[in-house]
Amino acid sequence: MNKKKPVTPFGWAIKRRLTELQMDQKTFCELHDIPPYRLSNLIHGTRKATRFRNQVADILQIPDDLR
Repeated sequence: MNKKKPVTPFGWAIKRRLTELQMDQKTFCELHDIPPYRLSNLIHGTRKATRFRNQVADILQIPDDLR
């Protein structure tokens, strides 16, 4: 049984934008001092992490309707 939560629409927006920038999650986290587990939380919706959510959305220019 898979206990992992599915990727949220915001998570898909993150993944899509990172792909456009040709950057992996680890590199993105290192460049912007974001803990990798927080980015994973945002992608899967396991925690709200508002501070990092806003930071990631601003850096990746994700539209407000997906935040």
